[in-house]
Amino acid sequence: ASTMFGMSQAALRGRRAGSFAGLGIETANVFYCLLIAFGLATVVSASEVVFDVLKWGGALYLSILGALAFARSFRKDILPPVTEIPTVRSSHGAYLDGLIIGIGNPKTIIWFLTLLPQFINKDRDVFAQTMTIAAVGTVIDVAVQWVYVYAGGALSRVLAKPDIRRWFERGMGMVFMGLALVVALSHSD
Repeated sequence: ASTMFGMSQAALRGRRAGSFAGLGIETANVFYCLLIAFGLATVVSASEVVFDVLKWGGALYLSILGALAFARSFRKDILPPVTEIPTVRSSHGAYLDGLIIGIGNPKTIIWFLTLLPQFINKDRDVFAQTMTIAAVGTVIDVAVQWVYVYAGGALSRVLAKPDIRRWFERGMGMVFMGLALVVALSHSD
């Protein structure tokens, strides 16, 4: 979901917005690593209620993004004039959207809980090790996100054609609604 979101933001709103979306997702990942470092992640993974709240919140948000993209594809004025695109506002909005998508994915914390302990030496400073791994992982993930953002930005020229843009919006809407369904059907085990 995160890769697809960053790429779609770059394609639809420019590389800057795609970069901010990726930054929002990475902020959520660092937040999850902090939770793990402080030991709070076990509460999220052990509590069905907390997991379900995060899961349903994330699924709802992805559904809303998907429905909005799908509905936008039917607008007659699908391409606003270049002078009306609020770059700064759209970038900050993309950051917030990325952050919410990242935090609304409770599977991420489960993934971190299963992966990180394999690289942690319990006899050394667990917090420092966790944050070091989080920093290295974030740098790698940002590099990967940038590749997708760059590819999405390259798509923006093609998406300047209204008919192509409409079908892209519909496709992205369906993808996000499908991802919402996947998140909704996920289990904590």
